[in-house]
Amino acid sequence: MIYLATKISFLLNPLLKMVHILLIPMIFSGFFYYSLRPLVNYFAHRKVNRSLAILFVYFVLTALIALLGMVIWPILLDQVQTLTDNLPSLIEGFRSQVEQLQHNRFLSMFASGRSDWSTRLSGYLDNSVQAITDYVSQSLVMLSNFFLVAATVPIIVYYLLKEGERLPGILLHFVPRAYRKEGRNMLSDMDAALSGYIVGRIIVTSILSVMLYVGFLLVHLPYALLLAVISFLFNLIPYIGQFIGAVPVLIVAFIDSPAKALWILVIMTAIQIIEGNVISPHVYGMKLDIHPLTTILVLLIGGDLLGLVGILAAIPIYMLLKILILYVYRLFFEEKVEELVD
Repeated sequence: MIYLATKISFLLNPLLKMVHILLIPMIFSGFFYYSLRPLVNYFAHRKVNRSLAILFVYFVLTALIALLGMVIWPILLDQVQTLTDNLPSLIEGFRSQVEQLQHNRFLSMFASGRSDWSTRLSGYLDNSVQAITDYVSQSLVMLSNFFLVAATVPIIVYYLLKEGERLPGILLHFVPRAYRKEGRNMLSDMDAALSGYIVGRIIVTSILSVMLYVGFLLVHLPYALLLAVISFLFNLIPYIGQFIGAVPVLIVAFIDSPAKALWILVIMTAIQIIEGNVISPHVYGMKLDIHPLTTILVLLIGGDLLGLVGILAAIPIYMLLKILILYVYRLFFEEKVEELVD
């Protein structure tokens, strides 16, 4: 069957292209659907017409975005422009700081006299900046049809919020009657898993970003708002996102002064401890049933297939597939395995 499928690729390519076009709007629609559904349900349970509740949430969200845009966007844009203009001097400052450490008597005992730290680390920094630039460019290619996404996502989200509760019933019509009870339970588990993960991740990441921004301001870190936004985006990725997001923050702090980099490291470590022991247990109620190694492998696959969007969508897709496989195993294989064991 696989061999025959390769021979009719000319028939499958249009279908794959259509899926590729629709995938990004659907991913963003699902993200906003689960983010806004608690608010819509809150008003709907208080006898507010569901359509009016959705429009009211849209209005509040639009007003909030406009307000944040007027207050935050000019500062953020100025910091991005300043960082872009000062990038060569920042690299030179990084090299200067490394050279000063290289002449430190204590640190020189751990390094060979022939090794040139400044040259090597500056080269690594140049390569990292280039790699990040290339990766961001590749990710933006996935979002090149921005107007299509911006035009379709609000409409899709509106109908999902309005008629999303009917979707399980529609899907169950394609399931044989004998398995509809298990199918309904499976869809309920999938919905609960997605809702808990997406809403919880947004809440936890938002709290973390605010705490990080306050910490950056306390130590007078340059580009504090920009670095807090970058940390927010990376912290949406579980486990490894916090480490990736810490790299640009520590580099900027180190260029300013090594002592400031140490303070930033202490602040970020303390915030991560608070997040792991206080915030996440209260938001999620329990830890995600995903092994860290599995998470890393899933994120690598998602990033290779869809770039930044794939990284953000990898864990939810994995959770859905895991629930589906578990239900299929219980229905069709568990009893047979028990019979063979007996």
